[in-house]
Amino acid sequence: MSSATLKRSGRPAWQEPAKPVTKAAKGVALAVICLLVLVPFLVVISTSLASPDEVVANGGWVLWPQHPTFDAYRDIFRGGQVTKAIGVSIGVTLVGTLASLVATTLLAYALSRPQLVGGKKILLGILFTFLFPPGMIPAYLVVKQLGLLDNYAALVAPVMINVFNLVIVRGFIQGLPEELFEAARLDGAGEWQVLWRVVLPLSKAVLAVIGLFYAVSYWNAWFHASIYMSDSKFPIQQVLRMYVIQGAQLADPSAADAAAVSAPQTVRMAVVIIAVIPIILVYPFVQRFFVRGVLTGAIKS
Repeated sequence: MSSATLKRSGRPAWQEPAKPVTKAAKGVALAVICLLVLVPFLVVISTSLASPDEVVANGGWVLWPQHPTFDAYRDIFRGGQVTKAIGVSIGVTLVGTLASLVATTLLAYALSRPQLVGGKKILLGILFTFLFPPGMIPAYLVVKQLGLLDNYAALVAPVMINVFNLVIVRGFIQGLPEELFEAARLDGAGEWQVLWRVVLPLSKAVLAVIGLFYAVSYWNAWFHASIYMSDSKFPIQQVLRMYVIQGAQLADPSAADAAAVSAPQTVRMAVVIIAVIPIILVYPFVQRFFVRGVLTGAIKS
């Protein structure tokens, strides 16, 4: 470090208090970034709550609806297919996230132990699948041979362990002091007791973040459902994709007022809100673990 970068106090230049002009510039930049994120989201919400006539009068987008209405959401949920698809997505997300967390934690703990025979070779084999993933046709044939077609397990089993998440959890466990493991073994603890009483309590942060990653991936997944499942078992993302991209009808055709659908733009924006709201509601509960969980787990050996 050159002496020119140091102040008289001896601290580096980047540790000196920021000037008022710099603080003001940062504040303006953050405000602009926040507006760029929040205004489009507000427009989507407002458009979904606007009346069809108001949407048409404003050219397709509404920033602040004069007469908010939930007609678009009512039209979407009036179809039984959407309600069932939401239940499928919730079930797959809960079961898949739990299964993925258990499988990832067990495998990461095993691979983090130097006593594991052939651990490096197993890890290299897993990393090979990360660098060279199997194609769609081989994966489909494997799922078919296992008899998982049109089975909800097909939405979980092929993606149960994410290699990137596995590497993060393994790195986090490897970063724990080895003296803790030795002390537990001196007290007579076996591997399961070490995992349950030592590793898991200290890994809450990284597991919370990895759990959110898995939950988001399961909730947003639609591709596997499109090739493995029948129409009656589609999750919500696939159903909404069919409507937004292919223009499928969500309302129950047998309903007496099925023809009285909302303007397509309002329903499309309502679809976007339905797709993102669950994850937005979950995010604040795990946000506090992000820095400690991801950054610590990202240190790999």
